[in-house]
Order: sequence, then C-alpha cells, then structure tokens
Amino acid sequence: MLIREIMNKNVIGTNPNASAREAAKIMSQYHIGSLLVLEDKKIVGIITEGDILKKVVSKHKDLDETKVSEIMTTKVITIEPDKTIEDAVDLMLQNRIKKLPVVENEKVVGIVTASDIIVVEPKLIEAISSLISIKIPGYSGS
Repeated sequence: MLIREIMNKNVIGTNPNASAREAAKIMSQYHIGSLLVLEDKKIVGIITEGDILKKVVSKHKDLDETKVSEIMTTKVITIEPDKTIEDAVDLMLQNRIKKLPVVENEKVVGIVTASDIIVVEPKLIEAISSLISIKIPGYSGS
C-alpha cells in the first residue's frame, strides 16, 4: 500500500514568525503534538510540544516574544507519496519519529502518522508500538 492512499491531506502548520504561544494554541485547538513550519507550502521546520516546554517554558522565556523559528527543528525527515507503508515504518524506526510529512515536488501534500499505519496495517503494530507508547487491550503481539 502506498503512502498517498493513507496520508492525511489536511496538514496543520504554522509559519516561522509565529510566536511559541500561537503555536501552542494551534496544537491545543487541534489536539496535536506538533506543527509543521511552512513557507509557501515548503517545510522549513517542525515544532513540538516538547520544544515549547524545553526551550521556552523551562528556560523562563516569554512565549509571546519567542518565535517558532528560534526553537523549531530544521532537519525534517519526509517521505514521498509513492513510497510504501513499509518504507514509512523503516524511516520512523530509524529516526525514532511518529510523524512523516509527505512531500512531492518540494511541497507538502500530506502527513502520515504511526497511528495511520496501525489502522490500515495492523500487522505492523508490533514494529511501531515502541514509537507511540500505547497498550492495546487484548493485543499480545501474536
């Protein structure tokens, strides 16, 4: 199965000039733990809840003064829509990540998560369960 068949095309993002508070509000509003940082649909970074906690809150920096560009991760692992689910799982495991932006012609066209893969490929649960830290009632790994 190809990534384009399971990816979510509704990508939530922000821009590098947004404040850390604005990014946190978006994450809270959509109940998500990270945001892609985009300029003209091109990925320039990713920001997570952890980035805001570790790089802003714990250092007593001002949430309104700190820009996303100051705390985002700029090396973002991506995947192309014509790659397979197995390719995505390999990338996630190698890089210890749970989300992969889907990029075509340098533009974001979607996002695929470990949870998306589990829904369509239950046999891959064991391989990626360590990434999402969940316990599935009744699942023993067999």
